[in-house]
Amino acid sequence: ERAAEKVEEMEVDWFSLISVIGLLCFAPFIVFYFVMACDQYQCSVSQPLLDLFRGDTTLLSIWARAPSFTWSAAKIYTIWVAFQLFLYMCVPDVTHKFIPGYVGGVQDGARTPAGLINKYEINGLQCWLITHALWYANAQHFHWFPPTIIFDHWIPLMWCANILGYAVSSFAFIKAYLFPTNSEDCKFTGNVFYNYMMGIEFNPRVGKWFDFKLFFNGRPGIVAWTLINLSYMAKQQELYGHVTNSMVLVNVLQAIYVLDFFWNEAWYLKTIDICHDHFGWYLGWGDCVWLPYLYTLQGLYLVYHPVQLSTPHALAVLLLGLVGYYIFRSTNHQKDLFRRTEGSCSIWGRKPVYIECSYRSADGGVHRSKLMTSGFWGVARHLNYTGDLMGSLAYCAACGFGHVLPYFYIVYMTILLVHRCVRDEHRCGSKYGKDWKRYTDAVPYRLVPGLF
Repeated sequence: ERAAEKVEEMEVDWFSLISVIGLLCFAPFIVFYFVMACDQYQCSVSQPLLDLFRGDTTLLSIWARAPSFTWSAAKIYTIWVAFQLFLYMCVPDVTHKFIPGYVGGVQDGARTPAGLINKYEINGLQCWLITHALWYANAQHFHWFPPTIIFDHWIPLMWCANILGYAVSSFAFIKAYLFPTNSEDCKFTGNVFYNYMMGIEFNPRVGKWFDFKLFFNGRPGIVAWTLINLSYMAKQQELYGHVTNSMVLVNVLQAIYVLDFFWNEAWYLKTIDICHDHFGWYLGWGDCVWLPYLYTLQGLYLVYHPVQLSTPHALAVLLLGLVGYYIFRSTNHQKDLFRRTEGSCSIWGRKPVYIECSYRSADGGVHRSKLMTSGFWGVARHLNYTGDLMGSLAYCAACGFGHVLPYFYIVYMTILLVHRCVRDEHRCGSKYGKDWKRYTDAVPYRLVPGLF
């Protein structure tokens, strides 16, 4: 094991180290700040800072006004995570047997750096359907809890989510040193902060089927995303007696994105989160806290500011969101089709053009691959990200232009996806060498043809 660790040890540059420490320190603060701004300042991002500057308030008074941890929220959150764990581990997928075109059940993941191929139980769509069916049944018939329950406990639930995020990240960190699932897929940097944040183990598991990455990436946070929005919608109805078209747009467009994730969960096993990222605080805490709290800011904002859009504005937002989704999904579909058929398919009515390349895995094996230069992949190297950004902008534009807060999402997604472009291309350059240079010469633009 120590030999494997030594092989995978790498140096961390100062910029990466400073970025990691900065995120560890400020990311929890950013989440608290945005949620607090809505709770105490009607979603104004600047007002808390102005009040602090003028001496009208203090950090301690802002902290004192924020709702604290409650055992009611802890009970709700524990039941939620335990229910999602039960659905993930104990209810094998049956939806793939009767839903045409859906790929579920036991599926192979991508080859790890050490050359392993893990198996996964793909049942995310089933988990989402069961969860939302129960939510609907409760709202219409059982009335075990009010549909506004998530909004009503929003900040206390945030403390619970933080506890889980830090707990699972710390467990994964310790596990990597004491009992890693596969020591050959561990990456040690020699820097404890970087190891903790970016992760050491590639695919930490407990038992045969509980995979940390798939569960935390694809269950408690993202299943909750649409429920959180429904809770916001219910709160808007309770407060104002009606639901605005902007709230409907946000619910619909984000539900399309979430359902797309679950419909394509087997494909997701081949994406960067599963294929390249190690499991640390970045994924553990991020999936528990950052995703459910900052990806849902539009719906939260609309509870405090019930914007009713004009018909042209609403239609423009809907069109932007749907076109962005079409580009995002079609681009990913072309890549998936190309991979599954090994190039024996039709892209835009023609046989795909591609570049043959080879690479070597950590076990010394030589593998061959193909880089497609047809269809959307001939327009730009990451046009799926472009479509994703168009959809992200649509969520924000649904909130009108009264405040900055709803637009945090498009700013964040732009930074994330541009950084992911650069990171992915650096990895591909190292992996494919001169073959990658041939590919970038054939497809010169990353996101926007003619610009970037």
